[in-house]
Amino acid sequence: MIIVTGSVTARPGSFAALREASLAHVHRSRLEDGCLLHSVQIDCENPLRLFFYEQWRDMAALQVHFAQPGSHVLMKAVRELAASSETISIYEANLAGA
Repeated sequence: MIIVTGSVTARPGSFAALREASLAHVHRSRLEDGCLLHSVQIDCENPLRLFFYEQWRDMAALQVHFAQPGSHVLMKAVRELAASSETISIYEANLAGA
């Protein structure tokens, strides 16, 4: 399984639009083959920051996800609406006993 984390901080006044774009991306992504979990949360300590957590079946599924038009739509929204975008982290996890 592949785990992806990342976050983005909205500019003041752009949070609602960034949240909407992020939720649309999450909902699209959940329908993709290989998506086990895809979510976005508002940071309790910084209400302008959105945190993404994803689980993918394998790296091939994640690479297909990154190539989807919907991923490009989100990246365009981030460029237009975010004050900052932290690095995306990708981890490989092996389930014990699997």
